[in-house]
Amino acid sequence: MIFPSNRVRIMVATKPIDFRKGHDSLAAMVKNELRKDPFTGTVFVFRAKKADRLKLLYWDGTGLVMAYKRLEEHTFTWPAVKDGLMLMNHAQFEALFAGLDWRR
Repeated sequence: MIFPSNRVRIMVATKPIDFRKGHDSLAAMVKNELRKDPFTGTVFVFRAKKADRLKLLYWDGTGLVMAYKRLEEHTFTWPAVKDGLMLMNHAQFEALFAGLDWRR
């Protein structure tokens, strides 16, 4: 998996975003709309409208890291679409990232 420690917090933005956004735009969104600090090491997970793509944004101590994943045949199982954030544990995130139903 991408993350070295199970101590990393994972926050899922439940509302779809414009997937043209890059590092700076996503960091500004985390700070201004989600009211969180993007430079704490927390992993922020975002989805596209079609839910077949997701982006991860996190601070690794030296810079902002952005990762992108697109599922070829399925869509990601996502929390109910509403404004805000949802805390996700590592097992749930690993299932989500693999394209599985993380709610099981």
